[in-house]
Amino acid sequence: MREMETLTQPSPHDVGVVLIGRNEGQRLVDCMASLGDLAVRSVYVDSGSTDGSIEAARSMGLTVVELAPDVPFTAARARNEGFAALLRIASDIEFVQFVDGDCRIVDGWIRKARDFFRYKDRLAIVCGRRREIFPDVSIYNRICDDEWNTPVGETEACGGDCLIRVKAFREVNGYSADLIAGEEPEMCLRMREIGWTIWRIDADMTLHDANIRYFSQWWRRSVRAGHAYAQVAARHRTSDKRIWVRNVRRSLFWGGVLPAASLIGGAVVHPAFLALLALYPLQVLRLAGKTASKDRNRWVEAALSVVGKFAEMRGVATFYSNVLTSRGHRLIEYK
Repeated sequence: MREMETLTQPSPHDVGVVLIGRNEGQRLVDCMASLGDLAVRSVYVDSGSTDGSIEAARSMGLTVVELAPDVPFTAARARNEGFAALLRIASDIEFVQFVDGDCRIVDGWIRKARDFFRYKDRLAIVCGRRREIFPDVSIYNRICDDEWNTPVGETEACGGDCLIRVKAFREVNGYSADLIAGEEPEMCLRMREIGWTIWRIDADMTLHDANIRYFSQWWRRSVRAGHAYAQVAARHRTSDKRIWVRNVRRSLFWGGVLPAASLIGGAVVHPAFLALLALYPLQVLRLAGKTASKDRNRWVEAALSVVGKFAEMRGVATFYSNVLTSRGHRLIEYK
């Protein structure tokens, strides 16, 4: 894939940037380089990095916010504090581009996204296509690249990279800072509840470096996803726009109920209960058959999707265990 270049087009005067990171190294430097002339209206929020990220950000002209370690680090908290700091140095901006430190902004994206706001009333967020820089390095990077490829048009949620209207962000008081993941769909739900809309346009937005090379990294990422499903679904269980309830149920069924019923039933009632385990390979066949691609990797991706339900189940269990024992929810990192 073509390497990213520094932004060459003048940026809109009413846009600022909030960039968040934690030990992203060269990826962060590349991200800051992609800001171009927006660097003077950009805030970098650091979550306890020890790799020189703070010094690099200051040397490139960004305002730096260092999160205090006495409160758990989350991406949501970092974005909120970055937003507040950005409004202090550029109080006249109307839009904020949020970007993660392992991404680079595509040249021309911000102007395209900003222009789209002219055509829609009550439009809160515009996002585009996030692509993996190295999708062929591992099957896990490829899965991430597929995840980012969501339909164009009005949508229910965005990811970490997006252009947000300041007014809409303020109306919902930003992200929920205690969420360790899933903060973007959760905020989007609250925006939609009061009449705002979210759109994905047909334009490249950012290049992302997932850098997931090992099964253990992918497993932890899936555990984090399960925790996010449970935490967000529990928070909005009374909402008309219920979110991620099905995801939690699927994680519980495939990762907990089915294996328990098979093994306990086989040991206590009758060995025939073990036949329920055949549903797993059948599910792999079903998922692989659903994809239009004939790539042989579709079988690996389908198998990982099924195995991932056990990791998600662990994340769901971790959330409810923390609730029952009144423990705080801690960041689940996979890099």
